[in-house]
Amino acid sequence: MTDATTAPATGTTGADPAVGTVLVTGATGTTGSRTAALLLAAGHRVRAASRRAAEPSRAPATAPASAESVRFDWYDPATFDDALAGAERVYLVPPVGEPDPAAVMLPFLRRARTAGVRRAVLLSSSAVPEGGPAVGVVHRALPGLFDEWAVLRPSWFMQNFTGEHVHARSIREDGTILTAAGAGRIGFVDADDIAAVAVHALTGDPAPNADLILTGPDALTHDDIAAIAAEVTGCPVVHRSLTHEELRDRLAALMPAEFAGMLADMDRAIAEGAEDRTTDTVRRVTGRSPHGFRQVAERELRRGR
Repeated sequence: MTDATTAPATGTTGADPAVGTVLVTGATGTTGSRTAALLLAAGHRVRAASRRAAEPSRAPATAPASAESVRFDWYDPATFDDALAGAERVYLVPPVGEPDPAAVMLPFLRRARTAGVRRAVLLSSSAVPEGGPAVGVVHRALPGLFDEWAVLRPSWFMQNFTGEHVHARSIREDGTILTAAGAGRIGFVDADDIAAVAVHALTGDPAPNADLILTGPDALTHDDIAAIAAEVTGCPVVHRSLTHEELRDRLAALMPAEFAGMLADMDRAIAEGAEDRTTDTVRRVTGRSPHGFRQVAERELRRGR
């Protein structure tokens, strides 16, 4: 199913002198590191914020080169002021595994508005609507806090199968992908494409002031993903279906039980067709087509092997 979103495209070509410092939270993570790198490549001033940040001369290897590094922890308000000093725009990556991100994020966002931040771009999920659970509450609050804003709602990341996600580890360790998604299809999206849209949302004129649902070009099952991964790596990879309860209990050993239950619920929704869609948002915003999973697998799984 194709679902072309109606939010307006944003455009920018090169650094805009009107764009001040961009604070990137989660700057050593999957989308944050990519977003910071693209901003730097376009000539923007970037403050890369993460819990592992160090002095500039000793910045972690995963921090983007030439970005100002600053320590930031959602759970430590003492880190907020240094991160926000002089920042005009902010990319928001919610705290990982937090079942109630609004309680953690909204105090920071109110401080950001007071400190002079005028545009905020939030990373959410295609599975979480405005006002929905978890980060959906932050989504609902964002337009009331900032005149310029965007909410990125990507589908499941392709990097879940190539990086350090539980799926990627199980592929490497025993050639399996374990889900409760059954034969449900998902418009898996490349984190590089998410970052490209994030840069446009942060720096384009005008601001999107909308939520943007991001997918790849195809809606695939986990069986499709396993088959492509096996072809690219030359190693057997299979998808094995779990029940909702089996997945919930497996995840609960790795994260808070409430968050594990929410993820298991999302897999059940996938099995029922909730994510069987693609959108043209990446193409409209960036001017190029989104990457397919085979392209990403050739780039990252073959390299990893």
